[in-house]
Amino acid sequence: MNESEEFAKLLEGNKRFVAGRTITNDLQKMRNDTVQGQKPFATVLTCSDSRVPPEHIFDVGIGEIFVIRTAGNVVDKIALGSIEYAAEHLNVPLLVVLGHESCGAVKATWGAVEKNENVHGNIGAIVEKITKSVSNAKSQGKDVECATDENVKAQINAILNESEPCKKLYDEGKLKIIGAKYFLSSGEVKGL
Repeated sequence: MNESEEFAKLLEGNKRFVAGRTITNDLQKMRNDTVQGQKPFATVLTCSDSRVPPEHIFDVGIGEIFVIRTAGNVVDKIALGSIEYAAEHLNVPLLVVLGHESCGAVKATWGAVEKNENVHGNIGAIVEKITKSVSNAKSQGKDVECATDENVKAQINAILNESEPCKKLYDEGKLKIIGAKYFLSSGEVKGL
């Protein structure tokens, strides 16, 4: 894993979170300081799951991270546009794709693949984005948690394959992309 200063800063905040020693931020001051603009040091693409609040698990305050949340941390055109905005216009040097233990979107996809079931509606679009990761994990005799890890890697590949601006910035070394996983049981974040 290519660890950057920005990722190290996120992991330091996570250590404080796990230890129950979070910094008491002056949110009013942070709010006032960011009225004129923002300068986040990292973008975090994570799941919409209410148990995965990135500002808390990384112990950061207002204006420090640019957060994009979708079920299963999947990328679509809107998520890609948000990532591109952060990378191109805000010059955010790090993108973390953060999966998490016991992801409902991955579990639902696992169930749909096992039953050979088509999921309809807009939820079907999420399942479709995760199916290949689940199928890969299943074909290797691995479990749903491995499918979650595979999904993080697949979303990173999708970002690089579907976003020309992100690929260009990545190739130029101006955008680092790191996959990670949040463990609900311990509160820890580990790089993949």
